[in-house]
Amino acid sequence: MSPLISVRRRPQVSIDTSRLRHMQEVARQGALTAADRLGPAAQRSRVYATERVMDARSWSAPQLERAAGYVEHDLAPRVSSFLTGTAHRIEPPKRTPRTRNAALAMLGAVAALGLAGAAAARRSSHSLPEQTPEHAPVGNGGISAQ
Repeated sequence: MSPLISVRRRPQVSIDTSRLRHMQEVARQGALTAADRLGPAAQRSRVYATERVMDARSWSAPQLERAAGYVEHDLAPRVSSFLTGTAHRIEPPKRTPRTRNAALAMLGAVAALGLAGAAAARRSSHSLPEQTPEHAPVGNGGISAQ
């Protein structure tokens, strides 16, 4: 039978904690002693580190301003013109609407011819007198010889 599945009572083992408590007290005393010895050194290190950080900040601020001016006045216009040129190079050529213009021109020509034909037909119908059987043209294509 597996020891994990066993339901029998096991005998209780008593652990002597007096030694653990003693070791805990010794560790606490050692930590307090170390803190007392290292406290002033840690304070001096904190002050020194603060001074060094301030020195680094005072040096880096003008450097960053100079870099920002370079980017703004020199680099950015170059990058902008480079990107603009690249955009013009990769842009596909514009399509000319030739087919649409040709179709509109043909439609206009057909409409003009249609109007001209309608005007000519109307003009010819008003200019000739109506022909009746009694006034029908005689020989020679309607021209009388007088």
